[in-house]
Amino acid sequence: MALADYLHTDDLTILLAVISATVFLLNNIYKPQPLVHPILLGRQSDVGRARNPTESAVYRNYATGLLGRFPVTPAKDVHILADLIRPEVDAPRTLWSTKLTNSHLQDRAAAFATGLLRSVGSRLQAQNASVLLLLNDSLEFIVADLALAAHSITSLTLSSASLLAPVLEKHTPTAIVTHAFLLPQLLELIYESAERKTTEHVIVVVGEPTPQAMASVASNIKVYNFAELERQGFKVEKILSPLPKPSDIFTVSFYRTPSGEIHGAQLTHENLTAGVAAVRALFPQANAALSSLDTVASAHALSTPYGRAVAYTAIYEGTSFASVAGSELYLKDESAAKPEDATALATRKYPIPSPTVLFVKPAHVTSLVQSVLSSARSSSWGLFTLGWRHKMVGITNGYVTNQSLWDRLVFDAARLKALGEQGGSGTLREVVVSGGTLDEEIMTPARIALSVAFVNATTHPLVAAPVLASHPLDLQDIPLSASPLTSKDKKKTDTLTGTGNTVGDKAHTGPPGVNVEVKLMHVDDEVVESGGDPVGYLSVRGPPVGTAIELEAFAQGAWGGEDASRGENWVDTEVRARVHSNGAFRIC
Repeated sequence: MALADYLHTDDLTILLAVISATVFLLNNIYKPQPLVHPILLGRQSDVGRARNPTESAVYRNYATGLLGRFPVTPAKDVHILADLIRPEVDAPRTLWSTKLTNSHLQDRAAAFATGLLRSVGSRLQAQNASVLLLLNDSLEFIVADLALAAHSITSLTLSSASLLAPVLEKHTPTAIVTHAFLLPQLLELIYESAERKTTEHVIVVVGEPTPQAMASVASNIKVYNFAELERQGFKVEKILSPLPKPSDIFTVSFYRTPSGEIHGAQLTHENLTAGVAAVRALFPQANAALSSLDTVASAHALSTPYGRAVAYTAIYEGTSFASVAGSELYLKDESAAKPEDATALATRKYPIPSPTVLFVKPAHVTSLVQSVLSSARSSSWGLFTLGWRHKMVGITNGYVTNQSLWDRLVFDAARLKALGEQGGSGTLREVVVSGGTLDEEIMTPARIALSVAFVNATTHPLVAAPVLASHPLDLQDIPLSASPLTSKDKKKTDTLTGTGNTVGDKAHTGPPGVNVEVKLMHVDDEVVESGGDPVGYLSVRGPPVGTAIELEAFAQGAWGGEDASRGENWVDTEVRARVHSNGAFRIC
């Protein structure tokens, strides 16, 4: 029988062949392409060639390289805190509840400094003068911070309200700037101190204190009004001081270590400008950099180095900025504390445009993802299932978008219900989560529910920048089973703490930040030499890393001046981590 007899075709065969070819071509043409080249995600860190015993090699961000210079400023003309307020940016934007320009912000800071110096006098010009900023996140915090830094007056901040009593017990600041509702509590602490009668106290209040609070003020306590000092400063010639140096310590942020001790993070101007440079690097895409069209909402307090770096990044870029509801450190009524959930993100506390970028904590993300997926599932289970499958295909191929058909049919309404119109449901384009650890199991649902650039970062109270941060478009899950010797140490007891820490149950947090280098201490040499992933305690150094000082040493006056180390000393973060073969880290 001839070959042609076996190749006999009819119209149906041709039609099926055309359909098959068309489907094949369309599948390849319209198959989503990865948003980031896989090579970039396959080698996220540059690794040193040598290591010391019980230590890992030194890791740097691959974009920086082992021989590259760390970025210490966002621009070549930025050296100190005041340089972050760019006079050439004259477009108004909203900071919390106030719409103002950069020049107006500079004028307010100069006026407040002049009013404060004229009222308090030479006490603030002493060598170790300090001002405690006992404020929630607000424009007054920024104004006071800029004013004090311009005149080389050290500001003190607390990362938690619980630190107020122990810090005041050890150290009496030259002045305290606080809210009017905190005045009674502050007076009570002063009256209980040993120096209540022998020391003069200066308190600057934001807002109007009650007549009862003012009636309880002792004769050795002077109370000034923040707005009145600012008005006085506008009426007279501004007081000028020599410009500070980038290496000058301008603030000390107190925090409690995991072991329960109280330490202070001494930050220089260079530490903070380096932090701003690192935060800007969380937006690496040329078409996705922060701009004046953005609105940033943050759940990280300005009293912390990282929270302050986030706020000054927004100010430097000319974006609108406000705090997430419930992020206040000091409350008028403790029962009014709000949980860190999706409701806090949806609450419109300040008259700012809808947020485009969120700097939030893991609890916010977990609650938001659960709310979005629950709403989407309840609206239509069938459409949700199909939408989930199509989203999963895109994520598997390294692609995600919030403009697809399934977003319009399923997820957009769910996001609107969870965040509201003013919460950023239609404008959100990037989420940066830090301040804790995210579970591995929440990452894929988060990418589907939000469908925007997502950064999982690790921060530390001593560092003004992310210590570790994943790429915004890194959609891969790194399974623990892909790591050598996993079965050996997955349920390994921590020999340093005696606890049975489970290694690898948290989501990976990417490589080191762009201007820090890290290494792991107390690693198992046998595991490392056998090709396994190093697991140990994270140490960090670099330009955004401050200098730690114990509260006792601070109280004795061993602080201030210049920071001689300039981030060259290794700092133990007391955080246990694993580093994978591609250079991505995972907090244990």
